[in-house]
Amino acid sequence: MNTLLTIAGIIAGVILVVLILAAIAPKSYSVQRSINVNAPQLKVFDYIRYLRNQDYYSKWVMTDPNKRMTYSGTDGSVGFNAAWDSDMKQAGKGHQTIQNIVEGERIDIRIVFIKPFAGVADTYLTTQSVTENTTAVNWAFFSKMPFPMNVMLLFINMEKMLGKDMEESLKNLKRVLEAENNLSH
Repeated sequence: MNTLLTIAGIIAGVILVVLILAAIAPKSYSVQRSINVNAPQLKVFDYIRYLRNQDYYSKWVMTDPNKRMTYSGTDGSVGFNAAWDSDMKQAGKGHQTIQNIVEGERIDIRIVFIKPFAGVADTYLTTQSVTENTTAVNWAFFSKMPFPMNVMLLFINMEKMLGKDMEESLKNLKRVLEAENNLSH
């Protein structure tokens, strides 16, 4: 009987510690990265506004080339939805929808993750002209974690983890757009 009470006490203590940590842990996180692309602003924006182009630069989209994709709406327009389903745990299942477009400047996207973990994230990409042939691309990612899952934010550095993937994706974007820009000259 004492053994059962000891085990129950340990389990209750662990649960209490997790709940206390979750109460003080951040409830949300954001990550932001930028890169300069040697191409005109409108050319860059006209490329990133199409979600299907993520196949060529987004590390996350490129994780599983065999994922099953379904699309609805008109790509590059508000309401366009791209859904994926993968047998690979890293890619999982979910969908992303264009929420808003500021022509030539900004695209807002909502991402809904279904598996391996449920979640919602809002992301945007902006373009800003630096010179006639140089464009700054800024990519931001925001998400919330529900209580008590937010305790993971004390132990996982989302800034570093997601930031690395965003940097790789932006480098891919730069490579693709600069190669296209060189071909058009």
